Amino acid sequence: MEREILSTNRKALRINLDASIYGSFAEIGGGQEVGRNFFTAGGASGTVAKTISAYDKKFSDNLYNQNKPGRYVSEGRLTKMLKTEFNELVNILGNGNHENRRFFAFANTVATINYKKDNRSHGWLGIRYQLHSNSEANEVVMHVNLPEKDAVIQQQTLGILGVNFIFACFYFHDRPNVFLKSLLDSLDTDRVEITLVRMTGPDLNYVDNRLLSVQLVNNGMTSATMFDRNGDVQQPSDMLYKKNVLAFRGSFRPITYVGFDMLKTSFGLFKKDEDYEKENTISLCEMTLNNLLEEGQFDERDFLDRADMLTGMGQNVMVSNFREYYKLVSYFSQFKIKNLRVVIGVPTFINVLDESYYTDLKGGILEAFGKLFVKNMKLYVYPAKDEKSGELINSSNIPMVDGLKHLYKYLIENRKILDLEGVNTDKLHIKSKDVLEMIRNQQGGWEKMVPVYIEEFIKTNDLFGYEGESELVARKEDCDDIMGKRTRLAKKHRK
Repeated sequence: MEREILSTNRKALRINLDASIYGSFAEIGGGQEVGRNFFTAGGASGTVAKTISAYDKKFSDNLYNQNKPGRYVSEGRLTKMLKTEFNELVNILGNGNHENRRFFAFANTVATINYKKDNRSHGWLGIRYQLHSNSEANEVVMHVNLPEKDAVIQQQTLGILGVNFIFACFYFHDRPNVFLKSLLDSLDTDRVEITLVRMTGPDLNYVDNRLLSVQLVNNGMTSATMFDRNGDVQQPSDMLYKKNVLAFRGSFRPITYVGFDMLKTSFGLFKKDEDYEKENTISLCEMTLNNLLEEGQFDERDFLDRADMLTGMGQNVMVSNFREYYKLVSYFSQFKIKNLRVVIGVPTFINVLDESYYTDLKGGILEAFGKLFVKNMKLYVYPAKDEKSGELINSSNIPMVDGLKHLYKYLIENRKILDLEGVNTDKLHIKSKDVLEMIRNQQGGWEKMVPVYIEEFIKTNDLFGYEGESELVARKEDCDDIMGKRTRLAKKHRK
């Protein structure tokens, strides 16, 4: 449906003129602009109960975390701010003449660009609010990066974004993708990248935050999103901080014995690294956005099928818009990770070695390889069998043009490209697309191509078009019961 896009001033004024919306603003660090927009719009006395700007860290600690200061620009600090401010608001006003009011507490904690312009500019914004008077509160949190290199522009961006955010929470809470798109009203992605939006609460429980995160990527509002093995959406920089990262790209539609073997053998090789630490190593099953689009449209059910299957295996999941592998590596390189290992199959690796993929780069494949093979990255190669000869193809005999041989030899000799060891060669003929087609056609035999618990998961939840006895039951059950079944089975496999 078409919607009228209001200016920042008109959004703030509309909220100010709604006599039922009443709350407080708490802004620490560089984010001091949101409350000001409501004051300048007019009628702020109908909306603003309190504003506070705690710029000094000691004041912030005293107000929100006396015993454990922690990081100032973090979700933890934002959560304490929202809890403190909302509880204060309700305790002071909840028993007065405000029976028809919907209370809210908005907060942000932001680091804008410093004088030397050498820091990371980012922030957390959140709101705890009632959609109905005297009801339980909902909560929405958001993380943003601020790519502009000017503090004044960043502050203006935060002011607009904050108004958009509050407006969306009250007026677009029932339309999640409209909610997301409206956050960039009067802004663009050159000024702000929204890396995470998470919704919780009685009025927002219908929202699957994984779908919300993928829509951020689909809308071009961020380049990648992640959620952990429990299915909880996470901020990438927090999830990857000082970690060893193993990234495995695939369609996982579904994951077969080959995919499982790639995960198993790559982890086995990673364990031999002198820097390997079990508690500090994270694996990510990464899907590209193009892989999730069906005829140009995002297929929500198909995505959830894959996501439920992977998290049921105890895997973390990543969705990105990176077609080329060097862009994937560049993305990881912006974070403070320790070591990066990327798993790749021979058929895909052959494409990576194709110079025609890099015509948009001035330096061609040489520039691409410079970005791909960074200092802390190694490529793990999973072999394939030649369909005609049956010969095993790995990094030592992979076909390539003569012009690349010297560069390739350099990478091999410096151990930037490594073959996976202990591979199950009996399963190399299995392809996900064949398994998927067999499932959709109700053709038997696919069960032997996937691990037993994947077979069970697919059949129990009728994934990827499978129709069994549970399909008949599912048509009679309500959605809540179906999702509950998925959650219980996922917990079983994680154990």
